[in-house]
Order: sequence, then structure tokens, then C-alpha cells
Amino acid sequence: MFSLVRRYETSTIVAVLKTMKLSVSSYTNVENDTEFRVLELMPTEKKSVTKRTLDRPLKLAPSKAKTMSPTQDWQAVWPAARTFHPDIVPLPLRQGYQNSKGIHPDKYANAELMKIPNFLHLTPPIVKRHCEALKQFCTKWPEELETEEACQKHFPTEIITSDYCYSSPTIREPLARIVTLRVKLSSLDLDARAKDKMLRLVGDRYNPETDVITITADRCPSRVQNLDYVKYLLTALYHVSWRVEPWENEKSEADMEYYDWDKSKSRESLTKLYNWPKTPTDLSYEYIPNSTEYKTAVSDLINKGEDQCSLNKYKEAVKNLLNLKHTDNLE
Repeated sequence: MFSLVRRYETSTIVAVLKTMKLSVSSYTNVENDTEFRVLELMPTEKKSVTKRTLDRPLKLAPSKAKTMSPTQDWQAVWPAARTFHPDIVPLPLRQGYQNSKGIHPDKYANAELMKIPNFLHLTPPIVKRHCEALKQFCTKWPEELETEEACQKHFPTEIITSDYCYSSPTIREPLARIVTLRVKLSSLDLDARAKDKMLRLVGDRYNPETDVITITADRCPSRVQNLDYVKYLLTALYHVSWRVEPWENEKSEADMEYYDWDKSKSRESLTKLYNWPKTPTDLSYEYIPNSTEYKTAVSDLINKGEDQCSLNKYKEAVKNLLNLKHTDNLE
């Protein structure tokens, strides 16, 4: 037992001496070193690395755009819309600002070509192939709509909208909400009174040269809402034009917004003059020669205003009505 204790004490002393020796040597090395030592818990063995030099230069694979065949299936290469890739487009594309030599940057590493949308997947042969695939879902065009006149007769209303495609943080274009409705006035079932009321309600939205009423809506935030709004406006205008207010029946000739020859004194005077000295009981004028020409001339002269053309037209109508053409030969 005593020998074991003595052996334990001897081993402890030896361990302490070894520690003191390591600390002294470490202190000596730290004083000699100019930088701090790195603590390595698991030191790695240093291996010598030798650089290998190539006897011949490295050959890169040729660009795919240079090896592509002109007769290949482009749909298999570019089947849908995607970001521009210069290595598979066999076209010498350029875009961007000119450099000092006056040349635009080519397609390689060109950010301008990559950030804009492209339609390289919509080539004419591919579009034709898509149309052939969609034919089975289409119906035959009606034979009754072969002409433009037939289309306008059966579908008089025309809706005009605009779509925009551009690069932007949002896909919604404010101008895409605008909806325009166009319809011919002659296609609406209106009598003379309702037609006149419709023209006064629409104002300058009516084009007398083309007989088209144009209604545009852009107050709603979406296109669907504006489309419903223009349909509502057309429906409201149609029903209001047919509505007869009580005060409309009290209008006299002096209150009319336009000159109506059928309700004027001119018609009465013409029938009385033609039947003189008898007093006519019927004010119909169809049997009077050249009365229709006289009616048109007087109406245009008062409604459209006096000019040289309307005055000459009125002059000839009066001469034909009174049969005074032979007086020109006497002069």
C-alpha cells in the first residue's frame, strides 16, 4: 500500500514538471513570434500541392446556335414564352445603347434582351400549327354573315377595348379599362319624334356623316364595370327617347327645335293655293306636282341655314312648283 502511494506521488510530480517545461517553451516561442499563434485542436497534415500545366489549350464546345439546323422544329426548341437565351437563338440580335464604336451590344450578356418580353415562340409556322389544332373546337362561319352589311345588320353594336403588353411592376394598365360602344342610329327602332329626342340626348356623340353614336366610359376602375355601364347608358337612352312627357304634347310650332314642314303653315298655304278658289278639306300634298321637291328645299333652307346652294335649290323648287321654267327661254 505504501509503494502504491509513493508511485502515485512520483507520477504526479513528473506530470507537473512536464507541464512547467511546456509552458516555459511556449512562453519562449510567443516572445520570439511576431504574430499570434493559431490554436489547432486537430492539426492537419500539410500536403504538398503541385500545379499541373496543360500542354495544349482547352477547347470549349461550340455554341448551340451555330450548330442548329435551319430546318429543325423550332417549337421543340422554344415551345412557350420564356426569358431570352442567347445560346439557342440563331439570330444576330442587338439591343442597347451604342458604344464608342457606334455598335449596339450583341446578344451575349445583354440585359436589355433578357428583361423585355419576347414572342419568339409565336413564329408563323407555329401559329399555323396551333390554328390547325384549334380547328376541331371551332364552328363553321355562318353563310348569312359573309358580307360586312349582313354583319352590321345582325350585330349593330360594336365594343372597342385596348390591351397592353409591357414590362412593369404591375400587369394592370390604366388605359385598358376604357370601353367604347358604337352603334348606328338607323339600327335602333325609333320613330321621328324618338329619333329627334335621341339626337338631343347624345349631343356631339353622334356623327351625322356615318350615322354612328359613340359612347365611351372610363369612370369605373375595371373594364367589366365600364362595359356594363355603356350598355346601361344605351338602354336608358333608348327608353327615355320613347317616353313621352306631358309637356311635350303642349309644344307648338314656335317651340319646335327644328322646322317640320308637315306641321307648318307652308303646307297649308300650298294646298290652298293649288285648290283655289275652293277650300280643301284634306291637306294632303302627294297629288301636287313637284311638292316633295319643294318640301325638301324649304326644310333644308330653314334647318341648315341659308347659303348659295340652299337658295338655288329653293329657287328651282319654286319655279318647278309654279311651272315657271319657260320664262328663262323668254329672257
